[in-house]
Amino acid sequence: MDYEAIANTIMPKFGYEIKDLQYHTWNVTNWNNLPRKLVGPEFEAGGLKWQILLFPFGNNNLNKMSIYLKFVDNHGGKHACAQFALLLWNSEEPMQYAGYHAHHRFVAGESDWGFGNFYDQDKLFIPFNNRTRPLIENNSCNITAIVRVLEDPTGRLWSDKNIYATGHIGLKGYRTNTFFNSVILSLYYIKYFRKAVYTCITSKESDKSARSITSALQRVFYQLNVSVSSVDPTELTKFFGWNALSISDARKLIRVFQDDLEKKMKVNTKADGTISKLFVGTMKTHIKCVNVDYESLLFEDYYDIQFNVKRFSTLDDSFTDYVQGTLDGNNKYNAEGYGLQVAKKRVVFESFPPILHIHLDRSESDAQNNLVEACIRISSNNRYEFPMEIDLQKYLSPDADKSKPYKYILHGVLIHVGRDQYFALLKPDKNGRWFKFCDSQVTNISIKEILNNNDDENFLYNNAYMLIYYRVSDIDELLNPLLPKHLPSHLHDENFEQIQKKKKGHLQILVITEEIFKKHKGFNIIDFHDRRFPLSEASQIEILKTDTFGDFKNAVATKFKIPINQMRFWIIKKQDNINFRLHDLMTDDLLNTSMDKIRLTHYDDLKFYIEVYEKLTDVKAKPLKTSSIIIFLEYFNPYTQSLEGLGQLYVQKDYTINALFPILYERKQLPSNTLLDIYKEVEPNIFKPNISKKMNPNFTFKKYNIQNGDIICFQKTLTNKEIQEHISANRIYSIPQFYESLSMNMTIHFKSKFGYKDPIPEFKLILNRNLTFKSVVNQVAIYLNIDPSKLRFTRDGEPTSEIDYMTIQTLSKMFQYSSLFYGSLFYEIL
Repeated sequence: MDYEAIANTIMPKFGYEIKDLQYHTWNVTNWNNLPRKLVGPEFEAGGLKWQILLFPFGNNNLNKMSIYLKFVDNHGGKHACAQFALLLWNSEEPMQYAGYHAHHRFVAGESDWGFGNFYDQDKLFIPFNNRTRPLIENNSCNITAIVRVLEDPTGRLWSDKNIYATGHIGLKGYRTNTFFNSVILSLYYIKYFRKAVYTCITSKESDKSARSITSALQRVFYQLNVSVSSVDPTELTKFFGWNALSISDARKLIRVFQDDLEKKMKVNTKADGTISKLFVGTMKTHIKCVNVDYESLLFEDYYDIQFNVKRFSTLDDSFTDYVQGTLDGNNKYNAEGYGLQVAKKRVVFESFPPILHIHLDRSESDAQNNLVEACIRISSNNRYEFPMEIDLQKYLSPDADKSKPYKYILHGVLIHVGRDQYFALLKPDKNGRWFKFCDSQVTNISIKEILNNNDDENFLYNNAYMLIYYRVSDIDELLNPLLPKHLPSHLHDENFEQIQKKKKGHLQILVITEEIFKKHKGFNIIDFHDRRFPLSEASQIEILKTDTFGDFKNAVATKFKIPINQMRFWIIKKQDNINFRLHDLMTDDLLNTSMDKIRLTHYDDLKFYIEVYEKLTDVKAKPLKTSSIIIFLEYFNPYTQSLEGLGQLYVQKDYTINALFPILYERKQLPSNTLLDIYKEVEPNIFKPNISKKMNPNFTFKKYNIQNGDIICFQKTLTNKEIQEHISANRIYSIPQFYESLSMNMTIHFKSKFGYKDPIPEFKLILNRNLTFKSVVNQVAIYLNIDPSKLRFTRDGEPTSEIDYMTIQTLSKMFQYSSLFYGSLFYEIL
């Protein structure tokens, strides 16, 4: 039970000062009768209060249980940067446990962080995964939180706004952490290279029909140049299909970039030759067999050097072995006409490039398993030392040009820690500081400080997999070229630049009107975050953070051409973490208050419903009566299988429901004797079946606890004959069925297996979870306008495992161990 030892074992060292380390254990009993959500007792770490947040039966996935760490002191601008581990274990046997760790910047709005899919529900009560006892026994268990609070020296640690602290930004993580982002950033900070990328694609070539890896790289470079927060590289990753995470090492990825760039640069002569000028050297390799009369001499260009780390401990040792050694054992030379032979190898470097990429192969072959086609690669973490500066002249051919020195200085180290922690240490400027780029997180770091600290020294030397050296005499040309004053016009994206402007000093405020609600077809007034349902676009009003509520009202009046005294502003808030409803009115007491202060002090995330009066009125002098409620009306049409918004309406709480009928007849133009079924939309949550509740017309609105912003949905009462007609046509015929069908929708993200080689690289379809795989194939075929028999699918994360076309599995079964709302499949056209 040495929690500090556990923390040091499972939590990576980020190099920041540790403010405090605490642990807290919560004994949870009567598990099967727990509520859907509960929080544990408060405890302190770093002088701040915390709790464990538990969803015993899952948060978003019924097949999993969920655990989070909750930051209680999230008010008044307080924050905490913490690494933490959450462990669930048998109360009587601590060795029977499951646990995960993470790190997060805890702030208001992101005050809890953890693991939605912590553990399978069906494995909690049985011994599993070589355990001798279950995690939960006698209906109880322990949950331990280990919290390591770190100092935040810049005030922006793990913040998406790191540019204010470092002057540099990173790239958002792509599904899982890989070397992908590190490679892109290592290339971006070579300004000479960046300038060439900017000029090698023209506006004509950047047309969507002719886009390439290079044009996407150019786009990412541009966004890194102008953005104030981390950039999404997804556009670039599309070109790799499933290979985006399957390219086995950074060396291959860089060669993909270089090959594509060389082709594009040949077309645009201004940049032609850049790749060879920066990265290409020449070498002469002489090989002489020991036991047969055979030798070869080869002159070739090289783009990088790869050294084996397993057999050597320093960069100098690797160079010495590389230029002169013996090819034997598993590394014998394949001599033409003689087969594999023991041979002597001698390499002479004719030249070194200005930028030298050295790849450290930290793997070894496991040839014992002859059941696999290729040897399994096993990563090792042997200590391997490399200098900050190195002189390579001694490895040059005697005939090489030595008119200038061959001294190199380290400017980049790419590091891999464990299974999921990749980051880059880069020195973007000649005499500047080093920075650590870990996806979106960018922090100052001193390599000299690392090298003088024993623990971090081992961390650096044991985990580096790529070194980037610049030739000292070329650094000015590499890092200080004048970039174009005006970047290519085809790169400019007004939407992107608007987002950046907002992040610098603007707010984007979402505004919903009655007309927008009428067009909405799903749950709530509008679905702001749920991608399962077709969304109606909310209008956006952009204002300065310093603008007042009065300024905002004027901006809305101008945009919608509505007099100010014809509008009333309702704050829209999320209720029960699910529903969006009208929260309260914005009063004119706030006219002179800045919108940013309103956002931070009162509502955090600003969304407004604009209520518009038919005629001019003194809104300020027209307060709502306490018995008056504003509701929204929707009509369900079984023939069109859709909802139709009919706008808003004020009612009195003590009115009976049937008082609505004359208004419903009028708005839907129905005969006055039409029988109606009336429902209240309860909540769009698949965990509770009563997502709509039928209302007795003789009961009052108060009886059904109708609140401001609630939604009333109605339809014509159907005869038995009409119901049978709809059933025969396979149509949903009632409001409860329709809402249930909406709750069964999930968004499937289809991605081309081979990137842009297919006509549509990616798209999303909203499909019912009960559809069979064959039905899904037909839906995709319709979308792509192709024969369904030409489609093949593989699961995301399993690119070599093709889904059986004849499977009877439904979508819900296919994604039962992932999200209930979203899924991802790769497609291939044969």
